[in-house]
Amino acid sequence: MTEPRIAGCPDCMESNRPGFVTAWVEEGGRMRPVWKRCPAQCTPQSRSAEIERQKQLRAQRAAAAQTPASEQEPAAPARPEAQEPTRHPAGARPAPAYRGRPTPAGRSRPAAPRPAAERPTPRHAAAPASARRWPAVALDVTDSGEWALDLDQVPAPAGSKLADWFAWLGTGLPLRVERIHAAGRNGDGMVCLSAAALKALGLPAALPATDKAVARLQEKLAKAAGAVGMEVSDELGPIFHAFRRKGAPGGPRTSVRVVLVPWLGQGSDKQQAVAALTAQLATTPAGVLDAGTLARRIRAFVADLGVAPGVTPATTSMLLLDAVRPRAESVQDGQTGEWRPQLREGALPAGDTVVPPAAGARHPLTRELISQGEAVCEEEDYKWWARPLTEDEARMPWAVAVDVCASYLSVTESLRLPAGPLQHETDPTWDAKVAGLWWCDFSSLDVDELLPHPATFHGMRPQGPSWYATPTVAYMTTTYGFDPDTITEAYLSTHTVPLLKEWTGRIRNAYKRTYAILGLEDGQSPEEFLDAYARHKHLGDDIDRADVLVLATLYKQIYKSGIGKWADSAVRLDEDDWMERIVGSWQYRPEIRFHIIAAARIGEHRRMRKTLQATGRAPFSVNVDSKLYATHNPAPDELLAFTDQGKPLPGALRMGIAPGSHKHESSIPMQPVAELMDAGEHPSRLTHSYTTHGEPLDDNDGGQAADEDDREERP
Repeated sequence: MTEPRIAGCPDCMESNRPGFVTAWVEEGGRMRPVWKRCPAQCTPQSRSAEIERQKQLRAQRAAAAQTPASEQEPAAPARPEAQEPTRHPAGARPAPAYRGRPTPAGRSRPAAPRPAAERPTPRHAAAPASARRWPAVALDVTDSGEWALDLDQVPAPAGSKLADWFAWLGTGLPLRVERIHAAGRNGDGMVCLSAAALKALGLPAALPATDKAVARLQEKLAKAAGAVGMEVSDELGPIFHAFRRKGAPGGPRTSVRVVLVPWLGQGSDKQQAVAALTAQLATTPAGVLDAGTLARRIRAFVADLGVAPGVTPATTSMLLLDAVRPRAESVQDGQTGEWRPQLREGALPAGDTVVPPAAGARHPLTRELISQGEAVCEEEDYKWWARPLTEDEARMPWAVAVDVCASYLSVTESLRLPAGPLQHETDPTWDAKVAGLWWCDFSSLDVDELLPHPATFHGMRPQGPSWYATPTVAYMTTTYGFDPDTITEAYLSTHTVPLLKEWTGRIRNAYKRTYAILGLEDGQSPEEFLDAYARHKHLGDDIDRADVLVLATLYKQIYKSGIGKWADSAVRLDEDDWMERIVGSWQYRPEIRFHIIAAARIGEHRRMRKTLQATGRAPFSVNVDSKLYATHNPAPDELLAFTDQGKPLPGALRMGIAPGSHKHESSIPMQPVAELMDAGEHPSRLTHSYTTHGEPLDDNDGGQAADEDDREERP
């Protein structure tokens, strides 16, 4: 009997028996399947996640099989470089190849495909099957001087010289960020070097402090890379790229991102800014930069979102959007055979597409309108709204602060956004399914007196007509009886779609996965949630909890700053550069930001109104997502509404980690709240000065009462 040959995925992901893979053995000239324990060191969590993904893929294939061919979207184009033969430099160890299941005796193999010249060029051609890839690996050195990698599936370098290391980088390592859309592109894998690895390669422990020393080191790296047909980035810093061009000697075309972990946080201001997010992921709870920690978190990050982290959370947000909804696709010229990018149908257009009422705070059009006394769109989060306490509220001893969890994620999945440019229309026909800006007058409408006005960020009644996004107009129409026939002017999108559906799904799932590991899950009772939330940052020596806490924080930063990126003021740039590089980009769409924030603000008003109707309680102070309620006890229990079955009342305030639910921020004695309001100050300034039990915090640690992300500047 011959040695079993592994079939299916090499780490048991496609197996219906987790921890094992199907192997085929040859006996008497016939092949039969047997179970073989998985050769990879995969975790139960990774197996379960991948098995669930495979189930979804099988369901999608089954649905596609029942769909007429004319309605099916073609598959992804094969990247030209994926078809190149792999050549390995002499002395270098090739990456382990993936061998599929052999064809059993008695079965014929598929006929060879027709030559390309005889086939019509598809819009998307299926990519060739390949072995599994990993987005990052850490390279370290053992006490005995041997190379050590934190993934057994990645071979070690053949030697300790720089040329050996570059030869290893160029062998076609199984490192890559796989695309998540048929029209997308694969990303570079990452090699994270520890301090010991730097020493073994003869590299300095810190980035050289002088330009002359940096230039000498750059020349040294370029010479070693050139010996095996590789090149390095023009600028040397904590992060650089090592790559080989197509057709260069020494091996296949390749590109790898190299992170010298001990160097993170060093170099010029630009280099530090570029590496700041990477440094955040590389930092252990003890505050130490660690290559293994970085590689491990990068792998978890990519598994959650499908993309590698960008330079900042905001740029990562846009990278994710372009990954799940690529603007361009590769098409092959039928005559020359060359591949070229082409915009996909419905792609966000580049160029300055703004309209005067929604051009963004820094745009000259906005400044011009304001100088002329004209109205501009002001769809923002609630900011610094407060009303006088009622007599009943003034007699209550406590003010309880509650904060909305992931308010934007609670609205963006199904929100219809203006993907196409806005076009001006007079006497428009109202349509709640069309994204745009509408000229409306809400000043005469009666609204709930105990709540902030739903249509303004300051919460006060508007003084006249202004420009409002579709979510605001729809709410004012259905809830407060606004007559849309009075709308005389509008800027309407030529193409309205749920633009952030896939984007939201990725971030939302990542957000929920990480918090579930921290003990915060959907379906918890208010008591269970509040208890778990009070303990979710207690890490102990648990590496997994430390990792997911960092990732959960980063995911919140990504969706918050990603919303603000649509109207990036980029104060670091002068006016001309800003107009060319930011406003001229497809990523500058202030009207999209206005729609998202309007929908989130309206969603919060709807929850406040439903809670008021069910419990008679209304907040007396609102600032962004934080609200203050007067209560009899230092807890939010009395603010919660339930159905006759004892379940949380849909649409009302509820405790939980799910987007749109609330968490308990702090409990404040009513006396200092009343004194602050009498002095003309906003009471939310006390929110981070007390614990959830009502105990005062010192000035030095007052921020400990709240999450760091909740104190960030809003988009």
